[in-house]
Amino acid sequence: MQWTIHRFETMDTTMREAAERAERSEPAGTVVVADQQTAGRGRLGRSWASERGTGLYCSLVLRPRLPAVEAPVVTLALGLAVGRALHRVCGVACDLRWPNDVLLRGRKCCGILTEMTAAGDHVRHIIAGIGVNVNQEAFPEELRETATSLRIETGCEYSREALLGEILAEVQRYLEVIEERGAGAIVELFTRASSYAAGKRVAVVNEGSEMRGVTAGLTGAGMLLLRRDDGTLTPIVAGSVRPME
Repeated sequence: MQWTIHRFETMDTTMREAAERAERSEPAGTVVVADQQTAGRGRLGRSWASERGTGLYCSLVLRPRLPAVEAPVVTLALGLAVGRALHRVCGVACDLRWPNDVLLRGRKCCGILTEMTAAGDHVRHIIAGIGVNVNQEAFPEELRETATSLRIETGCEYSREALLGEILAEVQRYLEVIEERGAGAIVELFTRASSYAAGKRVAVVNEGSEMRGVTAGLTGAGMLLLRRDDGTLTPIVAGSVRPME
C-alpha cells in the first residue's frame, strides 16, 4: 500500500474529508492531515481538542480484506501501531486502553476513531482517525487530569511530520499482520501490550449505564470481556473504560 498525503491548514475534521474521498473511490493509503481541526471528533460523540500547530491530526482510508465482524481488530492494530511508533520516536513506554486509547503514565496522549462501511458481510473501507498530543505544553482545566502530551512527558519537542511517517510505517506493518496471520494475532499482541486487557478492575460506561468488574481478556473479534461483580461474563461491544481503585 502506498501512502498519499493531503495536507490542510484548517478544516472541521479530517474524518469527514477522508470519508468523502473514500466514497469517491480514492484508494487505500489516502491520508488527510490538518494543522488544526475546528470540530475534531472522538469516540461516543466526544470532541477532540485540536489546537493549531501542536498535535498530529490525521485520518486514513483503509480497505482491509476482512469480514465485517472482525473490523474491530483494526482499531486494536492502530493502537499497537501508534504505541510502537511513539516508542521508536520518543523512547516512551505506552499502555493501551481498550479499544482506542494510547496512554502515557495513565493519561491519554492519543485517541483513535474508526468508522466502517461494509459491502455485504465484508469491509468496504474503514476511516481511521488518529489524534496525537505531541507538543502541547498544557491542557484546559477539564482535561489536565486525563490528558498528556509527548512534550509534557519527555520535556522535548518533536517533529509531527517525522512522527506521522513512523506511524504510517507501523500501521502498514500491523495491517500486514492481519492479512498474513489473521485477526487473532492482533488480539494476542494487544493483550500482551495492554494492562487493561485482563485482570484490571474497571467501570464501563455506555449511554448512561455503568457496569463494574474485572477485565477477562478479549474475544477473537476484539471485544473486551468483563467479569462483572455478580460473576457474569459479558462481552463489551462499545463503551468508555475507566480504571477503578
